Amino acid sequence: MKRLEGKIALVTGGSRGIGKGIALRLAEEGASVAVHYGSARSAAEDVVRAIEDRGGRAFAVGADLKSVDGVDRLVRTFEEELTRRTGDNRFDILVNNAGIGTSKTFEETTEESFDELLAVNVKAPFFLVRQALPLLRDEGRIVNISSGVTRIAYPHLMAYNVTKGALNTFTLHLAKLLGPRGITVNAVLPGIVDTDVNASWLHTPEGTRHASDMSVFGRVGQPADIADVVAFLASPDGRWVTAQMVDATGGSHL
Repeated sequence: MKRLEGKIALVTGGSRGIGKGIALRLAEEGASVAVHYGSARSAAEDVVRAIEDRGGRAFAVGADLKSVDGVDRLVRTFEEELTRRTGDNRFDILVNNAGIGTSKTFEETTEESFDELLAVNVKAPFFLVRQALPLLRDEGRIVNISSGVTRIAYPHLMAYNVTKGALNTFTLHLAKLLGPRGITVNAVLPGIVDTDVNASWLHTPEGTRHASDMSVFGRVGQPADIADVVAFLASPDGRWVTAQMVDATGGSHL
């Protein structure tokens, strides 16, 4: 039997990159997956089709997570869709993957760009969990996708790094809060991963060599490398792991 058979998962930012890899992996384990997207509806529908073509179950749900109103719309739409499809509004796994980055240095960061990073990377997961908790079953799972920059000093992306540090702190305290319900809360910290966001610089000889040299394994991380860690934490096998910041950087900068 598949480890997540009968479970329902919501993956934010599931239309591409790491989120897409996570959605595909959870579906492979038997979960029904809600693939959230911000604006890339067609990409999310492609992920749904890929899951269905493999015999899995999935549906797309859209919402802009730059505001609490958008978070509210996501929860409301997700709940309505769940009820329509299953007759129940409860689910089992929440993966807070949606996030935005920046190319601005510490000196170049404006208040507007800083606020946008905080809104999507910190505020949205905070209020999404708060709004979705009544729907999340006991013994459920929350996995937050953080970043290796909370361990590895990378000062020229300071504002982004600060948001991921906040997500780690959120993970720690939320795990304590939800422990009595048997809900585990963990963060996964990827390093450089081969996604379309990084493609412009990573898919060059210099970029590939730079990223590969960071890891003790001498290669660039793939979405599946992160998705497999998330699948473990989301499964019954991860029942005794909570409040952890799981480094999935491939041993970068050891």
